[in-house]
Amino acid sequence: MKLQRMNRRALTLGALAVSGALALTACGSDDTGSKSGGSSSAPSASNASAIKCDDAKGQLQASGSSAQKNAIDAWVKQFAAACKNVQLNYNPTGSGAGVTAFLGGQTAFAGSDSALKPEEVAQSSKVCSGGGKAIDLPMVGGPIAVGFNVPGVDSLVLDPATIAKIFNGKIAKWNDPAIAALNKGAKLPDLKIQAFHRSDESGTTDNFTKYLIATAKSDWPYEGGKAWQAKGGQSAQGSAGLAQQVKQTAGAISYFELSYAADGIKTVDLKTGAATPAKATVENATKAISGATVTGTGKDMALKLNYKPTEDGAYPLTLVTYEIVCDKGNKADTLPAVKSFLTYIASQDGQNLLTDAKYAPIPAEINSKVRETISSLS
Repeated sequence: MKLQRMNRRALTLGALAVSGALALTACGSDDTGSKSGGSSSAPSASNASAIKCDDAKGQLQASGSSAQKNAIDAWVKQFAAACKNVQLNYNPTGSGAGVTAFLGGQTAFAGSDSALKPEEVAQSSKVCSGGGKAIDLPMVGGPIAVGFNVPGVDSLVLDPATIAKIFNGKIAKWNDPAIAALNKGAKLPDLKIQAFHRSDESGTTDNFTKYLIATAKSDWPYEGGKAWQAKGGQSAQGSAGLAQQVKQTAGAISYFELSYAADGIKTVDLKTGAATPAKATVENATKAISGATVTGTGKDMALKLNYKPTEDGAYPLTLVTYEIVCDKGNKADTLPAVKSFLTYIASQDGQNLLTDAKYAPIPAEINSKVRETISSLS
């Protein structure tokens, strides 16, 4: 699958769809906000036939991470072809809103680019009956691309400190000496930097700032979290909104999932501990995720990423999207559909779709544990 080329009008509609809480329906309908080209193709017979529907039926409501939206697009088309008695509505409202909806009992599962906080796990006892609790299941990986629009500049290398200073308002021009030192020979213009960040609470923001805190703490004196904390800059709704601003604004720079870096948006190469800068690719994100460790306890699979890799090519500015469900105490009327869908997306077929959609599959040693946990949901 290759990303569809979208004109500016379509990208604007995509951003409005996200901010307007557009539902993605697994009845074979097409989401015009998607940029995942393969999601518009007919499901393959082999993938559809491998999906086990069991007793899955009815409406399945879910919401959350917009980062995984293009992956959900691809998965839903395959799932809908096999499980015709299920109507899955995924609302890409953002990680913060998705967790809130799940904890409020409004959805069967949530997507979040940040693992649950202890207080959120404690709150989940209200929706996970019989002593159950909410758990994190890592399902989608991928690089957070730093997209830029600098006329005359086709490639750009930045290190964590320089990125932190740009988004903290300490570097204001593209020909700043710090940027020039990392890009010898580049013709950097005397152009104002237009830094854009998310206006909504976002797991992408949380992961982007976690990276800066871990690698450039002295230049990024903030606590982090889903809400943007630095002063200054400009904002836009959702990853689609940020990508739109980068595309149309000379001097712009922002952060969003690689799947949104469409229509010729250029992305930054990161200077790491390796000999050469790391490019924002699916393969390089997988290398970084392979170095993650499981920090969750029990059935929880929350991960801790290594933001300072020395392996050549490992791209550390990476996020993992979790599907959040109850380990036990899920609603009886939606549990079969939840298990069927999650079993499929954690399967080899489901994970294989991620690469073409510009996402990174979860490493096999982690994913095998995710599959075991899904099978035990009750």
